[in-house]
Amino acid sequence: MAEHYSSFDRGGTRWLLQRVTAVFLVGVLAFHFFLLHFVNHAAEITFFGSQARMSQVGYFLTMVAFLVTATFHGVNGVYNALVNQGLSGTRKRAVGAVLTLASIALIAQGIRVAVAMTDLL
Repeated sequence: MAEHYSSFDRGGTRWLLQRVTAVFLVGVLAFHFFLLHFVNHAAEITFFGSQARMSQVGYFLTMVAFLVTATFHGVNGVYNALVNQGLSGTRKRAVGAVLTLASIALIAQGIRVAVAMTDLL
C-alpha cells in the first residue's frame, strides 16, 4: 500500500493555519455571497454602494482579513503542492522567496485599494 506523504507536518503551525484559514474563508465567502448575491442583487451593486460598505469599519476589517487570509491560504497551498512534487534545495528557497514577495505585494496593493474605497482616512 502506498505511503501517505505531505509536506505539512501534522500538528505543525502551517498545517494548523491552512485549516483555520479554510474555515475562515468558508465563513466569509458565505457572508459575501449572502450579502452581495441575495440581499443586494448583482445588478444593484454600484461603486458608491461598495464605497459605502467599505466605509464601515467592521466591513473594512473583514475584507482586509479576507484578503490576508486568502493570500496566505492560496500561497501556502501552492508552495506545499510544489514541495509535494519534489521541489527542494535552492529552488525551494527561491520559490519560497518569490511567493513571499508576491504575497506581500498582493496584500499591500489590496490594502491600498481597500483604503482608497473608503472615506475612513
